[in-house]
Amino acid sequence: MDASRTRALGRVAPAAAVLVCATVLGSGCSAPATTPAEPSAARAAVPEVSNQLQDQYQRVIKEALPSVVQIQATRDLGSGVVFDTQGHIVTNAHVVGAEKTFKVTTASSEDQLTASLVYSYPDQDLAVIKLDRVPAGLKPAVFADSAKVQVGQIVLAMGSPFGLSSSVTQGIVSATGRTVSEGDEGGGTGATIADMVQTSAAINPGNSGGALVNLDGQVIGIPTLGAADPGMGGAAPGIGFAIPSSMVRTVAGQIVEHGKVTDSGRAALGISARTVVDDSYRPVGAAVVTVTPAGPAARAGLHAGDVITRLDDTTITSVTALAEALAAAKPGQRVKVTYQRNGRERTAEVTLGEQ
Repeated sequence: MDASRTRALGRVAPAAAVLVCATVLGSGCSAPATTPAEPSAARAAVPEVSNQLQDQYQRVIKEALPSVVQIQATRDLGSGVVFDTQGHIVTNAHVVGAEKTFKVTTASSEDQLTASLVYSYPDQDLAVIKLDRVPAGLKPAVFADSAKVQVGQIVLAMGSPFGLSSSVTQGIVSATGRTVSEGDEGGGTGATIADMVQTSAAINPGNSGGALVNLDGQVIGIPTLGAADPGMGGAAPGIGFAIPSSMVRTVAGQIVEHGKVTDSGRAALGISARTVVDDSYRPVGAAVVTVTPAGPAARAGLHAGDVITRLDDTTITSVTALAEALAAAKPGQRVKVTYQRNGRERTAEVTLGEQ
């Protein structure tokens, strides 16, 4: 699946879902005599349930929205989530880009605050910035255990789509455990990210780095990507992806404590590679360009020029396919690498390292 990062320029097209109940009465039309009238209590229950859900939405928004901020870089605009009372804010690496200073607007004030980059980790498309001055009443978000997220849960996406700060869209968790590769064009990080939460809540340019929130007011993910339809050349509505909250909490926690990521949890072969195509220009493997000395691949005997075609039972036709297979693995895991060398197929057992 192709995915495009959510950047912040364009126009907004608000959408609304409308439930219409129509009764048509006319000459010669009548209900069968045997059909009982709907009890008044049942009719009353429908708006009561609707009002309860609406009240719950409003409580969640009141609880969670103050923890979501707008982040303005020189050219890009995105969103962020307050991580702690010290003024740390977690966002996407592609929101901060190569910049070091930012303007931040909270949900409770139009005043712009200034912030500085703490650390950016493009491999997971996460970054932490810190407010230069912490305003009174700054409210950290509550991060859920994303392992408990279930398909069908109602969620709200909060952020600044198209620069419209403190906006909220609604949807459900459509799937969990997605591995998605982000493009590197237009300032994207090119990251391949595992275990992402797929949602039908609208994820538009400017939502990046914001909050995907459950009905308990807890952040279950950081909206990062909107799917793109290669055939249509544009966004695929209703398909968005969020980095799971447990990964966000782990990475941001390390950055706050150590100033960098010390334990990525991401598996690596210890190589750089490029995609190889056949005579019909179809991708057929990932060619090893460089091998890290004493790294996992080097210890297993792989050399520059080898073309990797399988990782365990997963066919590898490109660098993206290799990255996705590694994203689903763990450091220390032992895998069988199938590769071509001088026209002959070989295999090697590799103990994966850490990226």
